[in-house]
Amino acid sequence: MTQVELAKLLPISQEIWQSFALCAQVDPETFYPEKGGSTKEAKRICDECDVKEECKDFALRTDQRFGIWGGLAESERHTLRKQKVANQSRFQ
Repeated sequence: MTQVELAKLLPISQEIWQSFALCAQVDPETFYPEKGGSTKEAKRICDECDVKEECKDFALRTDQRFGIWGGLAESERHTLRKQKVANQSRFQ
């Protein structure tokens, strides 16, 4: 079992996954581009990251409003949140 797999077994509240994130190894500015700037490099790094899903889940759970998290820009996370709310209201 890899270190990442072991970390995934721990409660998410400990946020152990962050220590395995590839973004921690590069310039943080990459994940916070200027308005209209390219997100391509950040998303490429996310696509290679073993903890991409944990990062995305964290961003959605904690309502991160800025930056690239789990390979998604804020507008993409906003769309996911809206879809989730719409799906939940359909089943109530």
